[in-house]
Amino acid sequence: MNTAEDIVALKSIALDVNDAIDAVGTGESGAIAVFLGIMRRDKNSEGRELVALNYEAYGEMAEAQMRQLVADARGRWPISRVVLLHRTGVVRLGEPSVLVVVSTPHRAEAFEACRFLIDQLKALVTIWKKEVWGDGSTSWVDGPGK
Repeated sequence: MNTAEDIVALKSIALDVNDAIDAVGTGESGAIAVFLGIMRRDKNSEGRELVALNYEAYGEMAEAQMRQLVADARGRWPISRVVLLHRTGVVRLGEPSVLVVVSTPHRAEAFEACRFLIDQLKALVTIWKKEVWGDGSTSWVDGPGK
């Protein structure tokens, strides 16, 4: 079941970890697990340096897929609340691109649900990623599973 307190969205602005943690805290929650995916420094085989990622999505479809993942997770674990956010647009070195925050009564459930959500988001949600290289060139990363 999705609750009104869950936050599931694509965001074109910076992701705020503190706001997300505040949003999932409840009196029933004994644990909050957080996964924050950030844009890392990388080089390709030609030695070009990655300077940014540009994420694109058909928002309505991607958010529906994300809400379904939350519903699936709620069917497996006693989740109190969830924040599931993914950036769109340009994400630069060190900036967060994805944020998963889950509260549950106990820590094992929080860790398991958080891992499930990030793994399934990466595998199934249709968000496209274009790499932006220091020399100005770009390259698309293959679909889900990226």
